[in-house]
Amino acid sequence: MADARNDASSPTSRPRELPPRVSMATVAARAGVSGQTVSRVVNGSPRVDPETRARVESAMAELGYRPHRAARALRTGRSQTIGLVATTLATVGNSRMLQATAEAAAERGYALTVVSAAQGVEEAFDRLAEQEVDGAVVLNEASALVPGARPPGGLRLVVVDAPAGGSFVSVHSDHRGGAVAATTRLLELGHPTVHHLAGPVDSFAASERERGWSAALDAAGVVRPEVVRGDWSADAGFAAGPALAAASAVFCANDQMALGVLRWFAEAGRRIPEDVSVVGFDDVPDAANFRPPLTTVRQDFRALAERAVATLVAEIEGDVASPPPGPVVPTRLIERASTAPRQ
Repeated sequence: MADARNDASSPTSRPRELPPRVSMATVAARAGVSGQTVSRVVNGSPRVDPETRARVESAMAELGYRPHRAARALRTGRSQTIGLVATTLATVGNSRMLQATAEAAAERGYALTVVSAAQGVEEAFDRLAEQEVDGAVVLNEASALVPGARPPGGLRLVVVDAPAGGSFVSVHSDHRGGAVAATTRLLELGHPTVHHLAGPVDSFAASERERGWSAALDAAGVVRPEVVRGDWSADAGFAAGPALAAASAVFCANDQMALGVLRWFAEAGRRIPEDVSVVGFDDVPDAANFRPPLTTVRQDFRALAERAVATLVAEIEGDVASPPPGPVVPTRLIERASTAPRQ
């Protein structure tokens, strides 16, 4: 007897037929408007009153209409795709920024393509240009590579965590302000000084956090201890422990390094926060579950990604009527059990 799985006439062997694509004309008929009105809604034109827009969008949802991306690209000259350039996605900050950037792009009708700058940022730009993206967001560590690079003509860039200036737009969290708040709070708790476990020397975020720490100590008339430097990892925080052994207060440039510092002090018999107060930066989701829960500076990755994408889309679409907000996203100190008044 023939095996039904190999029988071409078997229903299970036939390729699944996709439903026919819903046309603009079908949407227009359902909504009771012209095809031109549907086109304006699809392309985000302001020349549609809110009631009509809502009726068209409701018809799209009912019919399962999806805009034809290739056809729209021919009409507008835009691919509705933006790139994201990163040297690594292994860090918590970069992985959270990837998710937040993808969500922010989707909300504006843009797809996201990710390329690695591990082999050089110019090569990453070339790959994006080959894919005809409309622009790109460059993340964190890759941002340091941009000033010396030459992006292909017409590739619009928004760089996250880079100094302003040059041929690109930059956005960043208030790293310096967050570091000032963390350091000042530790001094208010009665600590004679605050030691700093800094990030990599070529990182804009790390240098800004170091500047904030330094400024807060200078403002208080406190002598700055020698900076200890790490690479953002918990292992680096643990390795820095001996250099921080005499500290009563430590401000770490990120939460992962703070985690390593907490472990080193615990194994050295130093109690947190009775003997040493520790503050991190980022407020990663696990920070509240460290032992003890970590006082840290909250960096709003969602707001940062939204600002980067909004700025890039405004550049792409030439939206001068609705300029994006300023380049700096506020940070906030979150106090938990890893800090206390000096005993």
